[in-house]
Amino acid sequence: MRHSPLALALALAAGTAAFDAAAADSAELAELKAQLAALQARVAELEARTDAQSDINVGTQQSIENIAATTPKVETKGGLKVTSPDKQFEASLGGRIHFDAYAFDRDQASATGTSEFRRARLTLAGKALGWDYKLEQDFAAGTNLEGLRDAYIATGLWGGKVTIGHFKPYRSMEELTSSNDLLMMERPFASATGLFNGRQFQQGVGYQRAGENYTAGFTVFNLRGASGSRNEGMGAAGRVTWAPINTDNDTLHFGGWASREDANQGSADLVASASYAGRRGPSQAIATTTGASRNTVTAYGLEAAGAFGPLFFQGEYVNAVFGQPIGGDQDVTTWYLQGSWLINGGHKAYKSATGVFGAPKVTDRGLWELTARYDTIENRDTDDRQATSVILGVNYYVNPNLRFMFNYTRGDNEATGDETGQYAVRTQFSW
Repeated sequence: MRHSPLALALALAAGTAAFDAAAADSAELAELKAQLAALQARVAELEARTDAQSDINVGTQQSIENIAATTPKVETKGGLKVTSPDKQFEASLGGRIHFDAYAFDRDQASATGTSEFRRARLTLAGKALGWDYKLEQDFAAGTNLEGLRDAYIATGLWGGKVTIGHFKPYRSMEELTSSNDLLMMERPFASATGLFNGRQFQQGVGYQRAGENYTAGFTVFNLRGASGSRNEGMGAAGRVTWAPINTDNDTLHFGGWASREDANQGSADLVASASYAGRRGPSQAIATTTGASRNTVTAYGLEAAGAFGPLFFQGEYVNAVFGQPIGGDQDVTTWYLQGSWLINGGHKAYKSATGVFGAPKVTDRGLWELTARYDTIENRDTDDRQATSVILGVNYYVNPNLRFMFNYTRGDNEATGDETGQYAVRTQFSW
């Protein structure tokens, strides 16, 4: 068989092309394999880095958890508060500064206008292994024991709380209201400002239960304040409250309380007196049971209060009997009615745990409050021991910590006819 030269040339060309194509495919395949190998190496490298980073993250998280478990928690909102990692111990530091200035519209009695620190307190409070504690010193009232206010420990018991130490007996709604939340610069006569003069804080034991609409508390105490001399006088007081209406915007409160103080060996005199023209103004003695007589002072009080939107009212009526060693006992009656209007909105808060009202919640624009009170106290067994006060005021809440107060008091001493007036202002800062 004979092949032409042309056919032979075509066959050689075709074979060469096929060989070149095969060679090219082999080169591309090798390149792809090389790229795949590089990619696999890169993936392996990234996986190794990810595993290493995961180990680092786990270790970092464990370190953070270990630090959190062994470092106390510190909070500075509204004061300074430190809590142990296990939450078994807690301590907070607070305080209050009330700086007052007075000027008098004199009538018959002598009075000196002045300025003073009404209160300058530091408060340490917290928890320790299930017990609450509080220690408060008022440097404006004196040093050491003279300025000691609350100093107690407390713990939960039978659904309530038992308190041991130095604190206020459970009596008088306005007496139990914090001085930071008072409507006026001074409390009414149905409190340590009048009826229980000099007997605001006592040493004793108290028990109180509270719910959303009620409180019930009872106190047994010695007739000795922290700075008083040792004596054997004893007292007891109890208070119950009920709030049939208690919502975010409306509260209606009723309450009742009783107190008995038994003077004994070494007891100081049990005195009721009234500074009817405000603090540092003239004072009227109302009744006295001497400690040496070993007689008693008993008192019974009724309360009613309410906050409905920006409007607030509160009143108490108290009847007290001051025992006398010779002759009949002396009956003392005191009552007051006070109210306020938050003129640019707001609402006074109700503290269900203690059955008293607190300050309103202050917004960025501040709050203005108009206030008024009528207050009277009378010894019904004498003709010359009666006093009344009419107070008008304005409060300006700048923020939750700062408040300015103005009070004008018109006092009336029924015995002498004195009608001294007082202008008073307060700068109040608390944290």
